[in-house]
Amino acid sequence: MTAKSAHSDKGPRDDRWYLRLMAPNTKGPKFPWLDPTSIYINQDAFQDLLDDLLADLAGVPFDVVGGLDAMGFVLGAGLAARTGAGFLPIRKAGKLCVDTDYVEFTNYSGRSQPMEMRKPAFAAGTRVLLADQWIETGGTMDGAIRLVERQGGIVAGMVAIAIEDNARTAEYRAKYRCAAAVTPGSRWQTECNAQELSSFAAYRPEDVFPRVG
Repeated sequence: MTAKSAHSDKGPRDDRWYLRLMAPNTKGPKFPWLDPTSIYINQDAFQDLLDDLLADLAGVPFDVVGGLDAMGFVLGAGLAARTGAGFLPIRKAGKLCVDTDYVEFTNYSGRSQPMEMRKPAFAAGTRVLLADQWIETGGTMDGAIRLVERQGGIVAGMVAIAIEDNARTAEYRAKYRCAAAVTPGSRWQTECNAQELSSFAAYRPEDVFPRVG
């Protein structure tokens, strides 16, 4: 399977307009600093997001999309359905009723968390595109890489709505093909690195409501 770009009749979207729909955290420091799920709620935004990510991944061969628990399931399943690839959930520990491989990783809050994947999940040599909603410290992605490689899989690349700039993500960009809706060097990248979007000031939940009827 090779990622193919999808065409839209809405014209160019170089500004990645749907990023303005992301909601700020309203619950405090125990939660991530923003909520990208409002992009998934709005059908135009979600389809344009998938279009852009697949265009950026054009020419990358993969057999399976591995989605990281939990919001990576949404993005990963959307990409898998678009390309005809299989989908593999990589889960927080204790959720699967079959034999699993297990690793521990350090999440964005600095806490240690367990992660698991069904065993066996695929044949050796299977190319796995890893999908997560956000790559901040890289801990969750590191756990997924270890699980895939433990079973002889090949990490074909990684994809997310945003990949923040830091030493760990720089290693990922150097080693793997990476695609994100937030493109490197853009104003969105600068704002994501600072964990504060200028669009938060004008955010209104009703602006992302899906079309009905």
